Amino acid sequence: MTVTTDQPEREDQLTRSITGKLLYFYVLGDVLGSGIYVLIGAVAGAVGGAFFVAFAAGVTVATLTGLAYAELVTKYPQAAGAALYVNKAFRNKALTFLITISFLSSSFAASGSLASGFAAYFAEVWELPPALLITLVFLLLLTILNFIGITESVVVNMLMTFVEVAGLIVVMGIGVWFVAEGDADFGVLTEFSGEGSPILAVISGVALAFFAMTGFENAANVAEETINPKKTFPRALVGGMVTAGVIYVLVAIAAALTVPVDQLADSDAALLEVVQAGIIPVEVGVMTILFAIIAMIAITNTTLVSVVTQSRILYGMAREDVVPAAFAKIHPTRRSPVVGLGFSFIVVAGLLLVGTLLNETGAGIDVVERLATVTVVFLLFIYALVIISALKLRGQDEDDETYRASTPLLCVGLVGNVVLLGYVVYDDPASLWWVGGLLAIGVVLYLVESVFGRRDRPPGAERGDPVAGTSAKEH
Repeated sequence: MTVTTDQPEREDQLTRSITGKLLYFYVLGDVLGSGIYVLIGAVAGAVGGAFFVAFAAGVTVATLTGLAYAELVTKYPQAAGAALYVNKAFRNKALTFLITISFLSSSFAASGSLASGFAAYFAEVWELPPALLITLVFLLLLTILNFIGITESVVVNMLMTFVEVAGLIVVMGIGVWFVAEGDADFGVLTEFSGEGSPILAVISGVALAFFAMTGFENAANVAEETINPKKTFPRALVGGMVTAGVIYVLVAIAAALTVPVDQLADSDAALLEVVQAGIIPVEVGVMTILFAIIAMIAITNTTLVSVVTQSRILYGMAREDVVPAAFAKIHPTRRSPVVGLGFSFIVVAGLLLVGTLLNETGAGIDVVERLATVTVVFLLFIYALVIISALKLRGQDEDDETYRASTPLLCVGLVGNVVLLGYVVYDDPASLWWVGGLLAIGVVLYLVESVFGRRDRPPGAERGDPVAGTSAKEH
C-alpha cells in the first residue's frame, strides 16, 4: 500500500517540499539550459537556416514522451522514475537493471558534457585556470549545494531559470531590433543544408537537439518530494515543455535572421555570435562578458538538475534492491542521499579525466559533443521503453485522479524515439564504446548487490521485500 502524504515522515523518507510552481521552473530551467546555450550552432550546421524546425520537432517528440511520464507519475509518485515504471510493467530484473543504469549513465554523461561547456564559457571571462580544474570545482560546488537539501536546490534552480530566460530574451530582442530595422532576410528560414533531403537534414538536427530535450524525466525522479504530484506533475511537466518549445523556436529564428548559418555552425558558443554582431547600440565587449555569465548560469541550472537526478535514482533503486543499500542512506540532518551524491561526483569526474587523458594522447575528442551523444543514445532507448510501459500498465493502479495520455499520441512518440535512436547510432558508432564503459559501472553495482546485498536482509527475506530501515513501497 502506498504511504499517503499526510502521514508522519519516516527518517529514511524524502521530504515533500516541491510545489507545482517550483516543479514547473525545475522542468523549464533544465530544458532551456543545455540546448540553446550549448548545441544550437551544431543544429544550425546540420539543418541550415530552417533549423528552428528541428527544435520544434524535437520538443514535440519529447513532449509526447513526457505524456507517458505524466501518466505513470500519477500512478507511482516515487523516486526512481523510468526504472520503477519498467520494473512494474515487465517484472524483469535484468531489464530493470538495464534501465536503471542506462538512465543513471545518461545523467552522468550529461553532467560531464555540461561541465565541459561551462568551462568553455568560463574561458570567455577568465582564461587562466585549466579547463579540467574548472569542471571539477564546478561539479563539486553543485554536489555540496545538493547536500544542503532538495528545497534549497530547487529554489536556486528557479532563480537561475529567471536569469537564463532573461539571456534568451536578449537574443530575441536583438532579433526584433534587426527585423525592425528592415535588414532581415526571412528567406533564410526556409533554407536547408545542401547535403541530402530536407527530411534527413531535420532528423539530423533533431538528433543533435535532443540533448536539449531532457527535463521531464529528471522531474519524475523528484516526484516523491513533490506536493500532491497527481495534480501538479502533469501540468508542470507539459507546461514546462511547451514553454521551452516556444522559446527554442523564437531564439532559433532570431539567431538565423541575425547571423549567417555557417558562422553559427562554426562557433562553440553560437548565441554569443548574435550578441557580438553589433546590432544593438551597446558596447560589444560588455555584452560578450555579460552573456557569457548568463550562459554559465544556464548551464549551471541544467547541471544542478542532473546532480539531483543521479542521487535520487540511486536512492530509489537501492530501496528496490537493484543497487547496494548504502545508496538509500539519508543524512540525518540535511535529509539528502549523501552516498549517492559522493558516488555520482566521482563517476562524472572520472569521465572528464578520461576525456582529458585521451585528448592528451592525440585522440582529438570533443568531450562536449561525445558525452552529449552518449546521453541521447541512453535517453532515446529509455523513452521508448517508458512509453511501452505506460501502455502496458493501462488499467492498473488507477483511480479517479490518475492522468491518462492519448494512446495515438504515445504511439507517435514511440515511433519518433525509435527513428532517432537508429539515426544517432548510425551517425556516431564510436559513442557506443562510452556507452559500454558506463554500463560496466552498473554491472559492478549489480554484482556488489547480488553478492553482499543479502547481508542487509533478515533471514528469509527476498530481494525487494520491505525490511527494517527502508521506506514503504508499493507491491
